Amino acid sequence: MSDSSGKLKLGALVALVVGSMIGGGIFSLPQNMAASAGVGAVLIGWAITAVGMLTLAFVFQTLANRKPDLDGGVYAYAKAGFGDYMGFSSAWGYWISAWLGNVGYFVLLFSTLGYFFPIFGEGNTPAAIIGASVLLWAVHFLVLRGIKEAAFINLITTVAKVVPLLLFALICLFAFKLDIFTADIWAVGTPDLGSVMNQVRNMMLVTVWVFIGIEGASIFSSRAEKRSDVGKATVIGFVTVLLFLVLVNVLSLGIMTQPELAKLQNPSMAAVLEHVVGHWGAVLISVGLIISLLGALLSWVLLCAEIMFAAAKDHTMPEFLRRENANHVPANALWLTNAMVQIFLVITLFSNSTYLSLIYLATSMILVPYLWSAAYAFLLALRSETYEQALAERQKDLIIGGIALLYAIWLLYAGGVKYLLLSALLYAPGAILFAKAKREVGQPIFTNVEKLIFAAVVIGALVAAFGLYDGFLTL
Repeated sequence: MSDSSGKLKLGALVALVVGSMIGGGIFSLPQNMAASAGVGAVLIGWAITAVGMLTLAFVFQTLANRKPDLDGGVYAYAKAGFGDYMGFSSAWGYWISAWLGNVGYFVLLFSTLGYFFPIFGEGNTPAAIIGASVLLWAVHFLVLRGIKEAAFINLITTVAKVVPLLLFALICLFAFKLDIFTADIWAVGTPDLGSVMNQVRNMMLVTVWVFIGIEGASIFSSRAEKRSDVGKATVIGFVTVLLFLVLVNVLSLGIMTQPELAKLQNPSMAAVLEHVVGHWGAVLISVGLIISLLGALLSWVLLCAEIMFAAAKDHTMPEFLRRENANHVPANALWLTNAMVQIFLVITLFSNSTYLSLIYLATSMILVPYLWSAAYAFLLALRSETYEQALAERQKDLIIGGIALLYAIWLLYAGGVKYLLLSALLYAPGAILFAKAKREVGQPIFTNVEKLIFAAVVIGALVAAFGLYDGFLTL
């Protein structure tokens, strides 16, 4: 991958960011949001998310420019700032979040196909799982053929998925009714949603889910043609996606009331457009979603393999995950990832885990990597590291890093104790790979501080395991 012809240009990097952010989330947004919040809370929630996520986008942009030697984005920042175990945990958490999200995508994809073929049901029938497994391994062998080829296909699917979203926004703009939008702004008519603060909190994990992928360009930083493009791609991708998300969410609330939207089956965008233009609207959105999910699956399979590979290159992960095939694709990392997806697909047959519960779990796993990235950017500005000649920039980055850090902490609070405990259950077993990687380079496994952190994770995991067994926690 040393020749510049094999490198990713700005367009491909933007497509990776937009492609990994626009997956299935946006197509289910009208129902997902209405199920947890009224119009007023939705607007407040988007304002908080826009500011919080924009500061995170700037954090990834700043770190890409200030620390060009750190490849692999999210996990490299945690490692540089807070030590090996935190770096490992970030890579591990990010990886789990990414493939769990893929399991969610498969469920949603086949639930959408269920609209045309009832045999697939809600995406977790035996026929759907068999179909998903065949598709999983087809994508697997496509990626084995090369990252640049896969990135090109991703560029095409990204363009294809944006077209139905533009059409939806234009049609709904003309059908928008202000009286529906303002009928019950604070959701007084649906008391079970709770206070406005509760509504804002409840919609937070959904908003994070639709933005996961914002760090896509930084993970491929070592494969970018120009380093400066990584930051640019992050911000361009973020602004584009934010615009689409807010339009889809807000326009829907002026077409159907919040209680009507909350009852829709996903992908709820299809039902909203069907309400305006009839049956062809639902077909258009469903086809758009199928293309979108196929593209997003491709982006995320690439991201999963790349994060493990980048972490193995600097001995954060075990050596065997470094192996590339003749096409420069991290083959072992890819096999491990898709084997996990396959196992969880089979689990969805026996557990009634829906798209939304998979998504909440995937989101809570990614909060830790985001938190450490924001904390590292804040720390650099605080210590004036790399800011020797740029004091004005330091002030600005200190404020941005501070807001991003507060936002990341607020997300952990919004996610709640349940998902924190369930994430601990998934974080704890990672220590086996961490120990293996440490042994390979002949270093002691944990520092004293890391021992304490690991002990806390193990206690959380034990509580979660008991909770699942006893029934006071459910997936």
